[in-house]
This record gives sequence, C-alpha cells and structure tokens, in this order.
Amino acid sequence: MSDKVRNVSDDNFETEVLKSDRPVLVDFWAAWCAPCRMIAPAVEQIANDYEGRAKVVKVDVDSNGEISARYNIRGIPTLLLFKDGMIKDQIVGATSKDNITRMIDQHL
Repeated sequence: MSDKVRNVSDDNFETEVLKSDRPVLVDFWAAWCAPCRMIAPAVEQIANDYEGRAKVVKVDVDSNGEISARYNIRGIPTLLLFKDGMIKDQIVGATSKDNITRMIDQHL
C-alpha cells in the first residue's frame, strides 16, 4: 500500500476524517473482497495525485465494525467523500479512477 494511504480505525476515525482540514476519501474494504482489490491501485494513485489537496484513508470493515455500522456500510467497496466532517458523496461497488477523481474534484 502507498505510504500516502493511511489505515484508520474506530479509534482514530474522528481525528483523521471528521476533523480533517481537507476533503477525505474513505475506502471501506476487506481483504477477502475481490472488487476492493481491483480498485486498490486506483485509490493508491489518487492518494499520490491529490497529496496536499485531499486525504485518502482505508477502513477495514472486518476490524472496524463500529465505524462501518455508523455509516451503514452494507456493500464493499464503498467510497465515502467527507468534507468538513460531513459525507458529501459516495460510490458503492468497483468503479474507475476517473469516476473517483470526478467525485473528489467536485468538492475541492
């Protein structure tokens, strides 16, 4: 995984995501999820491309049930875009890098 993509947990989600001064793309995923593995390279590239403008983090749904339940994550991968502590957009299921960047660009 890219050093620009941080893993967040139930313990540090508020600090890393909700209190961030930049938009945050949150990738809800699991190791056993094939579509999650399919989009992982795009998510990592986006972290590099948007360095300094947006943050990219991953939440392992198997290890972080509290955060997954709070945001009603029912299918993975789910990408949520947070800005100023609020969900601004989402994509559920595997998608292209272009779709993800369009979502982020709308909120920069």
